[in-house]
Amino acid sequence: MSSRIVKIFDTTLRDGEQSPGASLNIEEKIAIAKQLEKLGVDVIEAGFAAASPGDFEAINAIAKIIKNSTIASLARAVKQDIEKGLEAIKPAPRKRLHTFIATSPIHVEKKLKMSYEAVLDAAVDAVKFARNGCEEVEFSAEDATRSNWDYLCKVVESVINAGASVVNLPDTVGYTTPQEYYELITYIKNKVPNIDKAEVSVHCHNDLGMAVANSLSAVLAGADQVECTINGIGERAGNASLEEIVMAIKVRNDIYKASTNINTKEIYRTSRLVSKLTGIDIQRNKAIVGKNAFAHEAGIHQDGVIKEKSTYEIMKPEDVGIDSSSLVLGKHSGKHGLEKRLVELGYQLTKEQLEDIFEKFKVLADKKKEVYDEDLHALVEDKIKFSPSVYEIVSLQVSSGTNITPTATIKLSKNGEIFEDAALGDGPVDAVYKALERITFVKGQLKFYEIKSITESREALGEATVKVYFPDIDKNIIGRGVATDVIEASAKAYLDAINKALMYIT
Repeated sequence: MSSRIVKIFDTTLRDGEQSPGASLNIEEKIAIAKQLEKLGVDVIEAGFAAASPGDFEAINAIAKIIKNSTIASLARAVKQDIEKGLEAIKPAPRKRLHTFIATSPIHVEKKLKMSYEAVLDAAVDAVKFARNGCEEVEFSAEDATRSNWDYLCKVVESVINAGASVVNLPDTVGYTTPQEYYELITYIKNKVPNIDKAEVSVHCHNDLGMAVANSLSAVLAGADQVECTINGIGERAGNASLEEIVMAIKVRNDIYKASTNINTKEIYRTSRLVSKLTGIDIQRNKAIVGKNAFAHEAGIHQDGVIKEKSTYEIMKPEDVGIDSSSLVLGKHSGKHGLEKRLVELGYQLTKEQLEDIFEKFKVLADKKKEVYDEDLHALVEDKIKFSPSVYEIVSLQVSSGTNITPTATIKLSKNGEIFEDAALGDGPVDAVYKALERITFVKGQLKFYEIKSITESREALGEATVKVYFPDIDKNIIGRGVATDVIEASAKAYLDAINKALMYIT
């Protein structure tokens, strides 16, 4: 293993949350930040403090909790932005202010409408101002890959002299290619006289599908830090995928001659958590964390893997936290067996959580002959909420069929009090959602609805995901629910969204 360490800068909570449809509350952001710390990322970009009061509050809350990862806030090269960012990250034991301004002709001339000298001055002033309030300052030359290389060298040299300890050369619009990016990083490292006084960072977008390839090419050129997101989520086509970069460096250490500080056994857990909380599904054939990543259907492949796994697997599923054990639980399994399996899957639950999950497990086991690991993941993740459950479903009854107007009768509990109502709808799910709105007095507009099977078989758990717009708070909120009954899962998902909305209302 090489002694050279490539730092991993995770921007899931900032750039990742800018994915269309992604929306996280403070509790969810904290949960992801804690998992990122457990994963071992060097830097967590917790948000853009000046963007909104909610972003500021989330960054500040994360800064108070995370001890081992550096907490960063993004800020434009504007004094007010930097002040907000510095205030937000102040509680963090390890903190970084990340400021940026664009350097490409199209951005300088068309967007900023500034002279190149004015941009240079703004960059230097921003770094100096940030450096007065934070020892660690990162500067990003937005759209670096479409910038004039000599001008870029001048900017990089100047911000390093001003106090920047990290300089980032982002491929902001996913325009560059691996060879071109390699040459740019090499050019900067050779032409900037004080480049040894700062770390070189890269941040690639995936518009042409080359974000990971470009990032790895930069590592070959000597980049010290890679900025990426879990599952590659982010603006437009997304960012470079953390799990792909980390595992490529690990598996092909002979090529990259580097390593990271990432605990790869936490990759799968982190991927699932981010997918669940953002509502952004992972494609089945996604590298490293997709359902098919370690699946073999072809007979020749199966035969090869049985004889020697390395014939068709270049890494072990256990290395990324995917357990390949064939242990199957069923209705005759006891609590200790369930607890043992959950511990093996990496869950540390309280006694109360285990009791509740065991009850749900027994109900599920009665409906299914075998309970798979995916079922257990779903049961645990459905139980461990990251926002308080104001209302909980006590009972649900739906009447629907040919020539019958769908009707839903629902009973909810809130602080021990029972509420019941019924509603008609265009379909059973619509009736359920109208009944929920009648009880909670919270009205929303369904923008997205999806139901999918978590595992195979007719008795598989169904997972419902909804995105609901609530006019009263002007927010889109993601809700999820799991059950063997798809109507029940749909009800849980909508109620999850309502409970989250109530956090803003009450």
